[in-house]
Amino acid sequence: MGMNFYEVLGVERKARLPDIKKAYRKLARRFHPDLNPGDKRAEERFKQVSEAYEILSDPAKRKAHDRDLEFGEFRGAGGPAPPWEHDFEAGAGGGFSSFFSEILGGRGAEAQEAAGPRKGEDVTLTMRIGFFDSLRGVTADLPIDAESPCPRCNGSGTVRSRIRRPCPDCAGTGRISHVAGLLRFASTCRRCRGQGMLDSEGCGNCQGSGVLRRREIIKVHIPAGVDNGSRVRVAGKGKAGRDGGAPGDLYIVTQVEPHPFFKRIGDNILCTVPITVTEAALGSRLEVPTVDGKSSIRIPPGTENGQKFRLRGKGAPLLRGTGRGDQYVEVRVTTPRAADERSRQLLKELGALNPGDDVRRDIFA
Repeated sequence: MGMNFYEVLGVERKARLPDIKKAYRKLARRFHPDLNPGDKRAEERFKQVSEAYEILSDPAKRKAHDRDLEFGEFRGAGGPAPPWEHDFEAGAGGGFSSFFSEILGGRGAEAQEAAGPRKGEDVTLTMRIGFFDSLRGVTADLPIDAESPCPRCNGSGTVRSRIRRPCPDCAGTGRISHVAGLLRFASTCRRCRGQGMLDSEGCGNCQGSGVLRRREIIKVHIPAGVDNGSRVRVAGKGKAGRDGGAPGDLYIVTQVEPHPFFKRIGDNILCTVPITVTEAALGSRLEVPTVDGKSSIRIPPGTENGQKFRLRGKGAPLLRGTGRGDQYVEVRVTTPRAADERSRQLLKELGALNPGDDVRRDIFA
């Protein structure tokens, strides 16, 4: 006795096509040979559910199957199993190829063959700029390999030919056979789009590429506040579109040269300034450099080595929004040198007034 394809898919006889598709999708994922290598039972089960879907998704075949069920003659009874070769784009409204590709997580042939304008790809370039240029902004000349659509073929790479000839990809049939694991199926030839004949030839103006290339120098404005890895977009300066599509964009990734004195951390700027023991102990007003020029900070008495002081609004400009970060000044207390006898005597007197044991008392507490 043959198979009841409703039972194979686990659906009722009155099931609608969406329910049949859903059942088939679930079972095809479960028993697909690529997911069950070497499992003969899974392979046979996959053939059964696929045959069931082919029959039940086609109104005429389903009607014949229902008639056989009524008379007890199931489709497929007796004889060897049919060879597993199908024109997946025929039947079921021509959508079986897309549906089957969806089952396997891919794209259908129709989706891949979609014609029409295509946007050009984006291009990314690295641009090295100076430290202060990154803070103030800069406009620079940048050489690029520019692309533009070929005016003769409008970016398609082909022009109409006076002589029609058979398509070499499908040998004039309009169909191409594919093999995927145990399955063999046919799809529409992309080159001739199922026509079997070609009435176009490669464009001689662009050698079939669809684009014309040239060296071009463009002016690029780098806004104030960029940092390492910032992306600046230049619209329409990427690769050319195809078949009348818009060009892609150019993205410039900035690489900022380091500065010997200033160090940038986010939107803030850090610098280190040396001070004397006397300035640290007694306090003083200290003049320090900033990215805008000189400024002054107050060093309070008793300042310790490594202590930081903030200058508000003296950091890098905010790339998004208004305002600026801050500048932090880290002080480094320098050890005085006893250059002469008088200096050594003063240091001894200072040491006698401030013995090291008092400084280290907390260690042994």
